[in-house]
Amino acid sequence: MAIITLTTDFGLKDHFVGALKGAIFSEIADVNIVDISHGISPFNIPECAYILENSYKNFPKGTIHLVGVDAEPTVENQHIAVLVDGHYFISANNGVIGLITSEKKPEKIVQINLPNNHENGAFPEMDVFVKVACHLARGGTLEVIGQPFNALKELREFSPQFADNGNKIIGSIIYIDNYGNVITNILKQQFEGYRNGREFELIARSHKIHQIHERYSDIVNFDVEKNKRKGAGDLLALFNSSDYIELAIYKSNLNTGGGASTLLGLEYRDTITINFK
Repeated sequence: MAIITLTTDFGLKDHFVGALKGAIFSEIADVNIVDISHGISPFNIPECAYILENSYKNFPKGTIHLVGVDAEPTVENQHIAVLVDGHYFISANNGVIGLITSEKKPEKIVQINLPNNHENGAFPEMDVFVKVACHLARGGTLEVIGQPFNALKELREFSPQFADNGNKIIGSIIYIDNYGNVITNILKQQFEGYRNGREFELIARSHKIHQIHERYSDIVNFDVEKNKRKGAGDLLALFNSSDYIELAIYKSNLNTGGGASTLLGLEYRDTITINFK
């Protein structure tokens, strides 16, 4: 049974998500539809790319991923379908696939060109993407729905800057999760490569961090009495499950004490710096 995933910035208040699912089931009754997220911040391509890149790989090969973020077609925002890492992605050419294709070379890319479609409609996810997804779910090929395309946009927000002859990394915030944890665009591999065993100082606003953990609970020294050790409410840095450097408040709760984003005053695209000594 084919799997079609949905990733959008639609939210759940309006009819859009239900309408997409209904349209898919109307064409193919025997299909699995999986919601990855409908809570993407409106038109936030880096956020969508981060969520998509860290979820698609857990699905089986052949899964079809419909991406409904900034999908209105223009001469600079073409509709595309991409086969990469054994998965199909249907989206606009807005960079949302760029994080995946920066690590894995696409097998095929086509610019979607469906006959008699409502390309100028206000709901391209319904008018175009559903039809393409259902075509692929039936075993159809990319060649039937479009022409070869070679102008895939990159996503530059995921590239930190390296300065001062390799003694400094200037990163930025690419995502803030449900706990208020702040994810930077600095990967563990990049950090360790430039660190080369040296001491370092991570600076976020007025806060300085000199250690990066592997797990959240690594901040707790269980050999120390509870009232004397670090724990809930303390700031830490770690390599998260996607290998990005993340800033977090241990056991944070946005509804009570706040998270790293609020307590550090960090927002999307803010800068953090790592100095090597």
